[in-house]
Amino acid sequence: MAPTSTSQTPFGRVLTAMVTPFTADGALDLDGAQRLATHLVDAGNDGLIVNGTTGESPTTSDVEKAELVRAVVEAVGDRAHVVAGAGTNDTRHSVELARGAEQAGAHGLLAVTPYYSKPPQEGILRHFTAIANATGLPVMLYDIPGRSGVPISTETMVRLAEHPRIVANKDAKGDLGRASWAIARSRLAWYSGDDMLNLPLLSVGAVGFVSVVGHLVSPELRAMLEAHLQGDVAKATEIHQQLLPVFTGMFRTQGVITSKAALALQGLPAGPLRLPLVELTPEETEQLKRDLAAGGVQL
Repeated sequence: MAPTSTSQTPFGRVLTAMVTPFTADGALDLDGAQRLATHLVDAGNDGLIVNGTTGESPTTSDVEKAELVRAVVEAVGDRAHVVAGAGTNDTRHSVELARGAEQAGAHGLLAVTPYYSKPPQEGILRHFTAIANATGLPVMLYDIPGRSGVPISTETMVRLAEHPRIVANKDAKGDLGRASWAIARSRLAWYSGDDMLNLPLLSVGAVGFVSVVGHLVSPELRAMLEAHLQGDVAKATEIHQQLLPVFTGMFRTQGVITSKAALALQGLPAGPLRLPLVELTPEETEQLKRDLAAGGVQL
């Protein structure tokens, strides 16, 4: 059974968008996934996203996705919310993934805006509604126009929030003004999906984070969040500024690439990448080490 949820924090507060560990020959590493999930929850995550972009969802099969959900739920499902990515640019396929995730034991769904096809807002509305209607699981929308090509408008957010199972949004839009209006009007639980904006989004009403750097600094993210909740603005700002080199370093290139490289440097399960993603060069690895060291990360 998933940890207790509230309407304000339906998926917890600190979630890491977890990489999918692979073996040396590129196969799914379920043992490694369970060990990594346990490490992340021990480090302060009360939720994990599996089968998201950082989990290399474009290159894992539907069978692998279901196996990964089952493995992570088995490892940490009694201590953390396990949220499964189910978004594609094919509504029928997304519905199938949502049902598969529910059958595998997921506690919630993450559904990204349909990418590449650039549907109008009515198509976006119907797409997310179909996913929410497909299962009994709560749904977190994922608004990332830099990848999808189209934003979820505030009006669409407000309409989607009327659905009883659409309860949250992961915001990677990078627009605090639009976020402010959408939070106020939709009353969705708002999660930062852009690590550099974790603290600023808290200030306009976000309840937590869906983080990539959480692979490395979950305790610090938790401390920043707690300081903000307790009204200690100076402490929250201090932690935010301490983490700036980490935020910068982890996104000098694609976040999956840097996450797996950093985990490998720490001796944690990660494994290779699947094409078209490729490993860091030796020079990029040295730069990542410098960035992480500047942010206080021990390697």
